[in-house]
Amino acid sequence: MSISARRHTRMATVAIAGAAAVALALTGCAGPAEKPADGEPVEITFQSWVPNIDRAVDAFNAAHDDIHVTLETITAGPDGGYATMLSAVQAGNPADVVQLGYDAIPDFLINDALEDITPYVSDAKDLFVPWQWQTGVFGDKVYAIPQASGPLGQFYRADIFEELGIDYPKTWDEFYEAAKVIRASDPDRYIAAFAFNQAPWMIGLAQQGGANWFVPENDSWKVSIDGPETAQVAEFWQKLIDEDLVKIEADFSSEWNADIQNGDVVTWISGSWADAILRGTAPETSGKWAVGAMPQWKAGENVSATWAGGSANAVLKGSKHPEQAAEFAVWLNSHTDSVSILTEIGAGWPSIVDTAAIASLQDAPEVFEFYGGQDIWDVFAESDKAVDTSWSWPPLSSTLFASLTDNVKAAVDAGTPLVDAYAKTQADMVAALTERGISVD
Repeated sequence: MSISARRHTRMATVAIAGAAAVALALTGCAGPAEKPADGEPVEITFQSWVPNIDRAVDAFNAAHDDIHVTLETITAGPDGGYATMLSAVQAGNPADVVQLGYDAIPDFLINDALEDITPYVSDAKDLFVPWQWQTGVFGDKVYAIPQASGPLGQFYRADIFEELGIDYPKTWDEFYEAAKVIRASDPDRYIAAFAFNQAPWMIGLAQQGGANWFVPENDSWKVSIDGPETAQVAEFWQKLIDEDLVKIEADFSSEWNADIQNGDVVTWISGSWADAILRGTAPETSGKWAVGAMPQWKAGENVSATWAGGSANAVLKGSKHPEQAAEFAVWLNSHTDSVSILTEIGAGWPSIVDTAAIASLQDAPEVFEFYGGQDIWDVFAESDKAVDTSWSWPPLSSTLFASLTDNVKAAVDAGTPLVDAYAKTQADMVAALTERGISVD
């Protein structure tokens, strides 16, 4: 058994034991499979927030006459689609297949909201990258099929860097020096936004800095949100804030969109899927952008991270057609035609092992043109290989996200140190896990 497999086995033990201790199992349960009329396809529903994923669903329906999938668009995140999904499970009328972030799978597991799909997907394991497959495996059971990861890279305005004579920053020290040049070049211009609203972004920076916030050990969780690696990252961004070298604003806000469009924010550290967002947000800047690897803490290293891990598709507890739902989830994320569509629409970096047959990775004229002819997928392929796969997502990730964003925003508003915000988040998570009966070391 691999290190990753052992880690997730221990993780499952901790999560499930915690759930049992506080009796959190929801009332929804799988009933007898509903049989369609003779000659009619099995009808299943799929909930996802990914824009344009209907193209992949349509491809599945066109290739299958025994299963028909209806797409339901939901809002991403714990306060949107996730809450709707869990409520539907409790009410006994869930969708069959749903989109979940890797970070959310433990939350759904401890709420007994996922079907064990092991009998239907055991032959699919070798199709997927091992660490991504393991995000849906707990103990010896499979609960989700990986869709895509979100390896980090840095999108940057190559034209502005060239105009100012700045070499691409390969280290964080060089990033700091570039920030000073960019800030001095225009009173409205910043190297980056400090996105206090994005817990996945802040977590990715900490992960890339060598932090590992949640480690399952001896049927317990070791929580280290405020450790030295995170402190180094927090203190670096604190310096940028104190010297007015980054703009404090929420990304995806109207202000941020305008800054991306007009060149007042000239870099964006984000997942591979951000390409589609950037092209949609600032189409008039086509040809001016490029993508580079994450700056390193030590010159010559190659360490990367992800934006909240990635996304998976899971079958909800109570589905009347778990076998067909699982078949759809595997096809959606492994058939090369479908994966090519998912990559093109910005779903993330593919979870399948063999990416050579994915057409949209081999030839993407619209994408490459936007980045001045650069094949940006080479950057994200290397980033994905450099991700520290020992990172584990804990139960209550929605609590983690809310606590981190609240505490960091409070620190920024009050002018107090960011390291204190991470210490407060550490205390919040230990208290939340303990309250749910989950053992914490």
